[in-house]
Amino acid sequence: MNFIRKPFRYTYSNAALILICINVLVFIMQYIFNTYYIYKLFALNPLQVIYGKMFWQFITYMFVHGSISHILFNMLALFLFGTALERYIGSKEFVLYYMITGIFAGLISFCIYVLSGTNPFLMGASGALFAVQLAYAAYFPNSYIYFWGILPLRAPVMVIVFTAIELFSGIFGAVDGISHTTHLFGFLAGVMYFFIRWQRNPFKMMFGRRY
Repeated sequence: MNFIRKPFRYTYSNAALILICINVLVFIMQYIFNTYYIYKLFALNPLQVIYGKMFWQFITYMFVHGSISHILFNMLALFLFGTALERYIGSKEFVLYYMITGIFAGLISFCIYVLSGTNPFLMGASGALFAVQLAYAAYFPNSYIYFWGILPLRAPVMVIVFTAIELFSGIFGAVDGISHTTHLFGFLAGVMYFFIRWQRNPFKMMFGRRY
Protein backbone atom coordinates (compact mmCIF):
# COMPACT_ATOMS: atom_id res chain seq x y z
CA MET A 1 0.00 0.00 0.00
CA ASN A 2 3.03 2.30 0.35
CA PHE A 3 3.15 3.04 -3.37
CA ILE A 4 -0.47 4.25 -3.22
CA ARG A 5 0.41 6.77 -0.51
CA LYS A 6 3.85 7.75 -1.79
CA PRO A 7 3.83 11.53 -2.29
CA PHE A 8 5.07 13.27 -5.42
CA ARG A 9 7.89 15.77 -5.34
CA TYR A 10 6.21 19.17 -5.30
CA THR A 11 6.03 20.92 -8.66
CA TYR A 12 3.76 23.62 -10.01
CA SER A 13 3.07 23.84 -13.74
CA ASN A 14 -0.36 25.53 -14.14
CA ALA A 15 -2.11 22.19 -14.70
CA ALA A 16 -5.52 23.67 -13.86
CA LEU A 17 -5.11 26.32 -16.55
CA ILE A 18 -3.98 23.67 -19.03
CA LEU A 19 -7.10 21.62 -18.24
CA ILE A 20 -9.22 24.72 -18.83
CA CYS A 21 -7.56 25.25 -22.22
CA ILE A 22 -8.18 21.62 -23.22
CA ASN A 23 -11.86 21.92 -22.27
CA VAL A 24 -12.22 25.13 -24.28
CA LEU A 25 -10.47 23.65 -27.33
CA VAL A 26 -12.77 20.60 -27.26
CA PHE A 27 -15.78 22.90 -26.99
CA ILE A 28 -14.57 24.86 -30.04
CA MET A 29 -14.17 21.56 -31.90
CA GLN A 30 -17.84 20.86 -31.27
CA TYR A 31 -18.69 23.90 -33.42
CA ILE A 32 -16.05 23.27 -36.08
CA PHE A 33 -17.08 19.66 -36.52
CA ASN A 34 -20.46 17.99 -36.10
CA THR A 35 -21.52 18.34 -32.46
CA TYR A 36 -23.29 14.99 -32.38
CA TYR A 37 -20.18 13.32 -33.82
CA ILE A 38 -18.08 14.76 -30.99
CA TYR A 39 -20.65 13.57 -28.44
CA LYS A 40 -20.73 10.11 -30.01
CA LEU A 41 -16.96 9.86 -29.98
CA PHE A 42 -16.01 11.49 -26.67
CA ALA A 43 -19.06 11.70 -24.35
CA LEU A 44 -19.63 8.66 -22.13
CA ASN A 45 -22.34 6.50 -23.67
CA PRO A 46 -23.06 2.96 -22.42
CA LEU A 47 -23.76 1.46 -25.84
CA GLN A 48 -20.65 3.00 -27.39
CA VAL A 49 -18.52 1.63 -24.55
CA ILE A 50 -20.04 -1.86 -24.52
CA TYR A 51 -20.42 -2.48 -28.25
CA GLY A 52 -18.00 0.05 -29.71
CA LYS A 53 -15.22 -0.65 -27.16
CA MET A 54 -14.75 3.11 -26.72
CA PHE A 55 -13.21 2.80 -23.27
CA TRP A 56 -11.45 6.16 -23.62
CA GLN A 57 -14.82 7.78 -22.99
CA PHE A 58 -14.31 7.26 -19.24
CA ILE A 59 -11.65 9.97 -19.56
CA THR A 60 -12.80 12.11 -22.48
CA TYR A 61 -16.34 12.69 -21.18
CA MET A 62 -14.84 15.12 -18.67
CA PHE A 63 -13.72 17.41 -21.50
CA VAL A 64 -17.02 17.60 -23.42
CA HIS A 65 -19.74 20.11 -22.51
CA GLY A 66 -23.30 20.59 -23.68
CA SER A 67 -23.62 24.37 -23.78
CA ILE A 68 -21.79 27.64 -23.25
CA SER A 69 -23.26 28.01 -19.75
CA HIS A 70 -22.24 24.43 -18.94
CA ILE A 71 -18.58 24.96 -19.78
CA LEU A 72 -18.55 28.52 -18.41
CA PHE A 73 -19.62 27.54 -14.89
CA ASN A 74 -17.43 24.44 -14.84
CA MET A 75 -14.32 26.28 -15.99
CA LEU A 76 -15.00 29.13 -13.57
CA ALA A 77 -15.12 26.57 -10.73
CA LEU A 78 -11.94 24.92 -12.00
CA PHE A 79 -10.20 28.30 -12.07
CA LEU A 80 -11.41 29.48 -8.66
CA PHE A 81 -10.89 26.25 -6.72
CA GLY A 82 -8.54 24.24 -8.89
CA THR A 83 -5.72 26.78 -9.17
CA ALA A 84 -5.60 27.35 -5.40
CA LEU A 85 -5.72 23.60 -4.68
CA GLU A 86 -3.00 22.92 -7.25
CA ARG A 87 -0.68 25.49 -5.66
CA TYR A 88 -1.19 23.82 -2.30
CA ILE A 89 -0.79 20.13 -3.19
CA GLY A 90 1.33 20.42 -6.35
CA SER A 91 0.50 19.87 -10.00
CA LYS A 92 1.15 16.12 -10.17
CA GLU A 93 -1.02 15.41 -7.15
CA PHE A 94 -3.71 17.73 -8.44
CA VAL A 95 -3.87 16.07 -11.86
CA LEU A 96 -3.96 12.61 -10.29
CA TYR A 97 -6.75 13.67 -7.92
CA TYR A 98 -8.73 15.35 -10.70
CA MET A 99 -8.46 12.45 -13.14
CA ILE A 100 -9.08 9.62 -10.66
CA THR A 101 -12.15 11.27 -9.13
CA GLY A 102 -13.54 12.13 -12.56
CA ILE A 103 -12.97 8.63 -13.92
CA PHE A 104 -14.52 7.09 -10.80
CA ALA A 105 -17.60 9.32 -11.12
CA GLY A 106 -18.00 8.31 -14.77
CA LEU A 107 -17.43 4.61 -14.08
CA ILE A 108 -20.05 4.40 -11.31
CA SER A 109 -22.51 6.44 -13.40
CA PHE A 110 -21.90 4.03 -16.28
CA CYS A 111 -22.72 1.06 -14.04
CA ILE A 112 -25.93 2.74 -12.86
CA TYR A 113 -26.98 3.48 -16.46
CA VAL A 114 -26.33 -0.12 -17.55
CA LEU A 115 -28.24 -1.57 -14.59
CA SER A 116 -31.17 0.80 -15.15
CA GLY A 117 -31.24 0.25 -18.92
CA THR A 118 -30.72 3.92 -19.78
CA ASN A 119 -28.39 5.16 -22.52
CA PRO A 120 -27.51 8.85 -22.07
CA PHE A 121 -24.52 10.83 -23.29
CA LEU A 122 -22.72 11.78 -20.07
CA MET A 123 -20.47 14.81 -20.40
CA GLY A 124 -18.86 17.52 -18.33
CA ALA A 125 -16.20 18.02 -15.67
CA SER A 126 -18.66 18.40 -12.79
CA GLY A 127 -17.91 15.04 -11.15
CA ALA A 128 -14.21 15.87 -10.81
CA LEU A 129 -15.05 19.45 -9.85
CA PHE A 130 -17.18 18.34 -6.92
CA ALA A 131 -14.12 16.47 -5.68
CA VAL A 132 -11.99 19.58 -6.25
CA GLN A 133 -14.41 21.70 -4.24
CA LEU A 134 -14.32 19.12 -1.43
CA ALA A 135 -10.50 19.26 -1.33
CA TYR A 136 -10.52 23.06 -1.48
CA ALA A 137 -12.88 23.24 1.49
CA ALA A 138 -10.76 20.73 3.43
CA TYR A 139 -7.49 22.55 2.85
CA PHE A 140 -8.92 26.08 3.06
CA PRO A 141 -11.74 25.72 5.61
CA ASN A 142 -11.66 29.37 6.66
CA SER A 143 -11.95 30.83 3.17
CA TYR A 144 -15.19 32.47 2.08
CA ILE A 145 -17.03 32.04 -1.21
CA TYR A 146 -19.51 34.70 -2.25
CA PHE A 147 -22.54 32.77 -3.49
CA TRP A 148 -24.12 34.65 -6.41
CA GLY A 149 -21.48 37.27 -5.69
CA ILE A 150 -23.47 38.46 -2.64
CA LEU A 151 -23.92 35.85 0.09
CA PRO A 152 -20.64 34.95 1.90
CA LEU A 153 -20.34 31.25 2.73
CA ARG A 154 -17.42 29.47 4.30
CA ALA A 155 -16.02 26.95 1.84
CA PRO A 156 -17.07 23.89 3.91
CA VAL A 157 -20.63 25.23 4.19
CA MET A 158 -20.71 25.79 0.43
CA VAL A 159 -19.63 22.20 -0.20
CA ILE A 160 -22.25 20.77 2.15
CA VAL A 161 -25.00 22.97 0.68
CA PHE A 162 -24.12 22.03 -2.90
CA THR A 163 -23.88 18.34 -2.00
CA ALA A 164 -27.22 18.44 -0.20
CA ILE A 165 -28.81 20.03 -3.28
CA GLU A 166 -27.38 17.30 -5.51
CA LEU A 167 -28.52 14.59 -3.10
CA PHE A 168 -32.04 16.02 -2.98
CA SER A 169 -32.16 16.36 -6.78
CA GLY A 170 -30.83 12.83 -7.27
CA ILE A 171 -33.29 11.25 -4.85
CA PHE A 172 -36.33 13.08 -6.17
CA GLY A 173 -35.32 12.74 -9.80
CA ALA A 174 -35.03 16.35 -10.95
CA VAL A 175 -35.64 16.42 -14.71
CA ASP A 176 -33.18 19.10 -15.78
CA GLY A 177 -30.71 17.28 -18.01
CA ILE A 178 -28.10 17.24 -15.23
CA SER A 179 -26.57 14.04 -13.87
CA HIS A 180 -26.80 14.86 -10.16
CA THR A 181 -25.69 11.36 -9.21
CA THR A 182 -22.42 11.84 -11.13
CA HIS A 183 -21.74 14.94 -9.03
CA LEU A 184 -22.31 12.89 -5.89
CA PHE A 185 -20.05 10.10 -7.14
CA GLY A 186 -17.33 12.70 -7.75
CA PHE A 187 -17.75 13.94 -4.18
CA LEU A 188 -17.60 10.34 -2.90
CA ALA A 189 -14.46 9.69 -4.95
CA GLY A 190 -12.85 12.72 -3.35
CA VAL A 191 -13.69 11.45 0.13
CA MET A 192 -12.23 8.03 -0.69
CA TYR A 193 -9.07 9.63 -2.10
CA PHE A 194 -8.57 11.54 1.15
CA PHE A 195 -8.85 8.40 3.26
CA ILE A 196 -6.92 6.02 1.00
CA ARG A 197 -4.07 8.13 -0.42
CA TRP A 198 -3.77 11.01 2.03
CA GLN A 199 -4.98 9.13 5.13
CA ARG A 200 -6.90 12.16 6.27
CA ASN A 201 -10.51 12.81 7.16
CA PRO A 202 -11.75 15.72 5.01
CA PHE A 203 -14.72 16.37 7.31
CA LYS A 204 -12.48 16.78 10.34
CA MET A 205 -10.33 19.11 8.29
CA MET A 206 -13.38 21.17 7.34
CA PHE A 207 -15.21 21.26 10.65
CA GLY A 208 -12.83 19.99 13.33
CA ARG A 209 -9.40 20.76 14.63
CA ARG A 210 -6.74 21.01 11.94
CA TYR A 211 -4.08 18.36 12.25
